[in-house]
Amino acid sequence: MVEKRLGALPVAAEFLRRLDVAGVVDEVCPGGASAHLTHGQVIEALVANRLTSPAPLVRVGDWARTWAVEEVFGITPDLLNDDRLAGALDAIAPKLEVIAGTVGARAITEFGIDVSRLHWDMTSMSVHGAFPADDQDERYPLIACNGHPKDRRLDLKQVQAGLAVSADGGIPVHSRVFDGAAAEVSQVVGAMKDLKAMAGTHEFLMVADSKLVSYSNITALLQAGVEFIAPVPAAQIKDEFYAVLDPEEAQPVDWVPARDERKPGAERETYRVLEDVHTLTGRRKSDPLLTVRRILVHSTAVAAGQQAARHHTNPLATDLKQSPAKYGSSEELSGRSRVEPDGEGCREPLAAGEPSRRRAP
Repeated sequence: MVEKRLGALPVAAEFLRRLDVAGVVDEVCPGGASAHLTHGQVIEALVANRLTSPAPLVRVGDWARTWAVEEVFGITPDLLNDDRLAGALDAIAPKLEVIAGTVGARAITEFGIDVSRLHWDMTSMSVHGAFPADDQDERYPLIACNGHPKDRRLDLKQVQAGLAVSADGGIPVHSRVFDGAAAEVSQVVGAMKDLKAMAGTHEFLMVADSKLVSYSNITALLQAGVEFIAPVPAAQIKDEFYAVLDPEEAQPVDWVPARDERKPGAERETYRVLEDVHTLTGRRKSDPLLTVRRILVHSTAVAAGQQAARHHTNPLATDLKQSPAKYGSSEELSGRSRVEPDGEGCREPLAAGEPSRRRAP
């Protein structure tokens, strides 16, 4: 009797079947059947390997022999040699975005994923080695240098990746790979178009970081009718703006963070908000002004943290505590404090993607 590991293979097989990964791959990349396995079958086997017991290409066949791959997927382990695996990967590489988008759209339909709010962000992955540009295939994202690597390894080259997940369980529904030297701000529109195509008739809110808030990005988002929310870059807000805010206009938010639910009321973090209009200007004089809603958020926890930090780093902190009238009360939303011109407790303002208008409190 031969014993083999089963593990999560049946679960993986069922998800792959419902997503029709093999069918999608074979439709986009036909021509693999002559090798006894279609490209789609090979890719499903590789996905199952990554989900159960990841192995390098030369060891995938060994994995298939010790796991019940033949019984679950109907694939003879000897067919999963590294040459066949590499051939399938080479075949899907030029069509990867189409395959990922198609599978993502199917997941939304098949599993009823709520895509009313999608979170988009990019990250970088540093690599060791020279990777000269002349030796790289220009059809694919280039491994290159970037002035702002996430891991701060300026001595290494990198490649970048963007990922969109649903607010409904944080399920990845879309991904893209970018050149290591690509600017994040210039990738937002492409991501938005991909998500819009994948979501189909579903309307969605795009949540991203401050790289979203540029004139070209906001223009494209408004024209596409895609709602969005993102923190406004600090460089777009002058210190003087905070200095004229009226704390009395800030509205308390009826919300308690989950981490504070069991705390006494006096110890809970509280929030206050103000709403106004954020204006963006284009590079050309003929570019129309863009206006969107801007929401400023004040957090008592952030305020307390900023005050504690000043006690350690700035001698004016003690003066501030003794004479709040001179620098601005620590409870104020405004930035009258000369110690913290950005406004004590103020988080980055948020730009919201719908036509700007003043609302009654």
